[in-house]
Amino acid sequence: MAKQTVLLKTLINDFNLKTYYMPEREVVVSNANINRPGLPLTGFFEHFEPSRIQIIGKSEYNYLAELPLEMRQKRLRQFMCREPIAIVYSTSLEPCETMLEMVDEFDIPLLQTERATSEFMAALISKLSVYLAPCITRHGVLVEVYGEGVLILGDSGVGKSETAIELVKRGHRLIADDAVELRRVSDRTITGTAPEIIRHYVELRGIGVIDVKRIFGIGAVKDVEKIDLVINLEPWVQGKMYDRLGLEEEYTDIMGLKIVSNTIPVHPGRNMAVIIEIAAINNRQKRMGYNTAQEFNDRLMKNIGM
Repeated sequence: MAKQTVLLKTLINDFNLKTYYMPEREVVVSNANINRPGLPLTGFFEHFEPSRIQIIGKSEYNYLAELPLEMRQKRLRQFMCREPIAIVYSTSLEPCETMLEMVDEFDIPLLQTERATSEFMAALISKLSVYLAPCITRHGVLVEVYGEGVLILGDSGVGKSETAIELVKRGHRLIADDAVELRRVSDRTITGTAPEIIRHYVELRGIGVIDVKRIFGIGAVKDVEKIDLVINLEPWVQGKMYDRLGLEEEYTDIMGLKIVSNTIPVHPGRNMAVIIEIAAINNRQKRMGYNTAQEFNDRLMKNIGM
């Protein structure tokens, strides 16, 4: 997996940041962590990571304001020599004249947000975690069914796109067709979205490419969704033993996380959309502590005296 990056100007647009100084070069952020440079501004730089966005809050602001001019210049010069990726003043704090001179001299982006420090840091970390999360692309379809993110996988021509359209007609939402970009945004969560160029489009053999948002309305699509369930579609194989009780859990490994999955055979006459709806509801019930298969098995064992 290639290391993910995001342009600083993308974050500026996302958070509506005020720009005091912006280099002509393209600034690329690759570190999802951020930093409040309290200790570095006192001259302590051990473990300092310049790849982190630096947040100047009220504590750092007041510390700099109380320093004599010569000491402030010395501290800021030491700080700027480490070439931090960008500096953001929170709470609408105004940079001092020395800071404005230093960022121009060292070509460091200087920005400002109206948000309080803690609020902005939480929002920025959350956004960077998504932008910089490990990412892979899988051939499949992603839909939201009753609030569950269902990733439909299977060989080309097995009916993934047709099933997705049927689900959309039944009131569910499409996230991605054909190519699904999967991101591991935390130790427990993988999200999926569509590449920008094919977002909200579906290819149907014999008809061509259709725009789901235009045909079914804005409520029929969604940009991103977490992956709760994986459905593997495969052609029906005569004589193959398929799970009929659901007592054993099946999982699909995606970037080191095990996602609950079901293998569903495709056969003429089977309504795949309805089956996937039931699979999504069943998966949701299991997470809430109700396992139909286990309850049925317990009742059966009790009935035969075991």
